[in-house]
Amino acid sequence: MIAKMSSKVLIPIAVAISVIVTAGIMYAIAFDQQPEILQTSPEIIYVDKSASEFFEGTNDIKKISSQEELKDILDASALFGGGFYDTRVRTMAVNDAFVMESAASGVIPMPSDTISKSESGGSDYSTTNVQVKNVDEPDYIKNDSKYVYIVSKNTLSIIDAYPAEDAKVILKIALDIESQYIQNMFLNDDRLVIFYNGQSDDEIIPQFDFIPRRSYSSVTHALIVDVSDKEKPTILKDYSIDGHFRDARMIGDYAYFVTNSNINHQYPRLPIILEDSIKIMTPDAFYFDNIEEFSNFSTLTAIDIFSDTINSETFLMGHTGAFYVSEDNFYLTYQQNTPFGFYENSSRDRFFDVVVPLLPNEIQNEIKSIQNDSSLSSSTQWIKISELMQNSYNEMDKNEKEKLFEKIKKALNEYDVKIQEDTRKTIIHKISIDKEKIEYVTKGIVPGRLLNQFSMDQSGDRFRVATTIEIYTQYEGTIRSNSVYVLDEQLNIVGELEDIAPDESIFSARFMGDRLYLVTFQQIDPFFVIDLSSDTPKILGKLKIPGFSNYLHPYDEEYVIGIGRDTKEIGEGRIQQLGIKIALFNVADVNNPKVTDDIIIGDSSTQSEALYNHKAFFFDKTRGVLSIPISGDIKSLDNITSSKMFAPEYNRWSGFYVFDLDKSNGFNIKGTVTHSDESSKYYGMNNARTFYIDDILYTASQGYLKMNSFDGLNEVNSIKLENTGKFIEYIDEEIIR
Repeated sequence: MIAKMSSKVLIPIAVAISVIVTAGIMYAIAFDQQPEILQTSPEIIYVDKSASEFFEGTNDIKKISSQEELKDILDASALFGGGFYDTRVRTMAVNDAFVMESAASGVIPMPSDTISKSESGGSDYSTTNVQVKNVDEPDYIKNDSKYVYIVSKNTLSIIDAYPAEDAKVILKIALDIESQYIQNMFLNDDRLVIFYNGQSDDEIIPQFDFIPRRSYSSVTHALIVDVSDKEKPTILKDYSIDGHFRDARMIGDYAYFVTNSNINHQYPRLPIILEDSIKIMTPDAFYFDNIEEFSNFSTLTAIDIFSDTINSETFLMGHTGAFYVSEDNFYLTYQQNTPFGFYENSSRDRFFDVVVPLLPNEIQNEIKSIQNDSSLSSSTQWIKISELMQNSYNEMDKNEKEKLFEKIKKALNEYDVKIQEDTRKTIIHKISIDKEKIEYVTKGIVPGRLLNQFSMDQSGDRFRVATTIEIYTQYEGTIRSNSVYVLDEQLNIVGELEDIAPDESIFSARFMGDRLYLVTFQQIDPFFVIDLSSDTPKILGKLKIPGFSNYLHPYDEEYVIGIGRDTKEIGEGRIQQLGIKIALFNVADVNNPKVTDDIIIGDSSTQSEALYNHKAFFFDKTRGVLSIPISGDIKSLDNITSSKMFAPEYNRWSGFYVFDLDKSNGFNIKGTVTHSDESSKYYGMNNARTFYIDDILYTASQGYLKMNSFDGLNEVNSIKLENTGKFIEYIDEEIIR
């Protein structure tokens, strides 16, 4: 807990003394969540700090009243720079995403929503794989019962996709924008919301210079486009908000999205919102009375896409992590970066508080005498103390000295663990959302770090999180454990389950009603079933199998689908990753979960976007069909792929594996849909998606949109999406206005 500070004067304090700890080894998880052994040399830095008139450690939210006050707040927070710098763990960018969960429905979300027929379209169709009904997630491809909309690079394509036999591109236009890589879009009736990153164009005078220079900072554009006329879409609104686009959700007619803008400490300014390059508002700005250094604004904006309603609030804080949004609350989280200076003045105190009390009494007394001699400088004091300690060690026999050193190491280890436990925490800010209304509610703190969006869940008035705690100590190396916490409406911890799978890390989590399914991994894959029916979580059952699951998906209340990798031990505690592994877990007997069936695709060269992006995973229970994108070396896939077409220059096949799946018979390969280009161009399988309209399975990649019948996977039609050799029309100025 951060102690409340009473000083009201800004006092920059002098010294930072560092303690270098020995190199260690730990696992870091890259974008595809595959372990990589890294050599490490972390550094613990203790810095003496002071508080200010802005920061007393109350953790309360406070409003920023003016641009001038912003500058003062940033100057004060700059005192709190420093802390535990640990370069051993790479940031998992995949995890920086929103999480949506229904607050009270109790319905287990299915991978795609089946929508009723729209005019002249199919009778039903699927859409983006999301976590909760009625809360849409952005993607580069959207569809209704007839049309498919695709944004790629700086182009918008509209495809008349139903009936599949007559499918064709009816419009492909390049948007006249700075960004060349659009990835996020919503579709709501005949409106698109397209997000892209641009740059502001300001002038500043750099420090100690005299000539104004252009300063380019990120802005996020939100285009609202009317596509009722498919051949002549019209841009209705062009909002620009300071900051880089993070993620978004659509609830009803409202698009909610978050932008992050880094602080220019020389020329700080509050974020603004423009419409067609004209300023329309400066969002209310807030900061938190946390003793930490602020680095960016996180701005939450709500837009009614069918009216002129827009609202926004911005929050000054440290780096931003994962988000979670229910239908009524927005949760903003980030890893705490509290300076160690508020727990220890310096490594000097670490020595005097931990080491000295364990030395022989006569040595302690002599050290205190030296310490109290004001005639000696601090450096001279240390020389005398170190000589005293060395002479004392020389007089000890070997066993006595070794016992003393072990006692000191143990005490220092416990001390450092306690310090890191107090600071390695996740901050959760809860903000209520109701149409355009945005209102801050409260703040909570849980130990450890989140894996990704699936580590959080709201159920009724309870908020549940699963975290991994990693602590590095000088004498024991990395210590890991995992925990589940239950929080109330004010984000107070009311229940906990700690020390799950020691020495393992969470690789996937899925909350489903009153249960949490958790996969941890280091050498083997423990699959846990955790009861959340009360505020006291408990493990109901667990299963250990080779490999790990990166993503868990509900089949129904008694079965869970997992996708990850197979592994095998190769000696000396080392693990070799093998092919893509899909498993069907039977959790009907919660005390004895088991694998009903599994299948392994390819070898270690095989990749799937579904490992790290749930939007690439498709499962429809009513049809019993599972589709995942696959890319791998031809030899490793030769026994299953239905086509020999591949990119010869790369010797790789890309496409979709389609399975029949039911809980009685498990996985049965239905066939494959090839997306490899037989020319030398190799697209890979990023942005791979599956959906359906009526009885046609649509698969999309960067290169193609393919249409195959559900029955037999016979190809009905195929549309090449890139490098068609045709002209691309630009939206002209009249259409923009």
